[in-house]
Amino acid sequence: MSTAGNVRDVPFTLRSAVPGDAGAVLALVRELADYERLTQLCVATEEDIARALFGSRRYAEVLLAARNEEVIGFALFFHNFSTFLGRPGVWLEDLFVRPAHRRQGCGRALLKAVAAIARERGCGRFEWAVLDWNASAIAFYESLGATVLPDWRIVRVVGEPLQRLAASGQSPGAALIES
Repeated sequence: MSTAGNVRDVPFTLRSAVPGDAGAVLALVRELADYERLTQLCVATEEDIARALFGSRRYAEVLLAARNEEVIGFALFFHNFSTFLGRPGVWLEDLFVRPAHRRQGCGRALLKAVAAIARERGCGRFEWAVLDWNASAIAFYESLGATVLPDWRIVRVVGEPLQRLAASGQSPGAALIES
């Protein structure tokens, strides 16, 4: 799909991940965590990845970029929903290309492929987050027509706070009815 100089002379291919790719996906996730200086938060196992991507309930999908059978990048995404649009969307959780393979069109090809999936599935949005210090990524995304929203912040509850929130019971006057 892309060519340009030495290792770059060999084109890369994109494909959907299959169950045997869980280890390769996890390796890329760990490299991404290292790049983002978040290694201490990366506790996923190969089994976790396999279960989430290929278990009885699939929580996410992955596109892999490969060159000569070597996996060089990935895009992990899943569906969300826009109540304002009344349509599903696609959330890109992670996009990562190994450093030796950057600036060769791989990241762009992965983004375009996920955008095509979103369009094909009738999604109203394709969204993702970017770290505020990653100026090169922000410039790249903006060059593709993406808008970095300045007035939204991601809110997250994990670990013990999540357990406490879930265990805190119902709000007064609210009844949860199981269906």
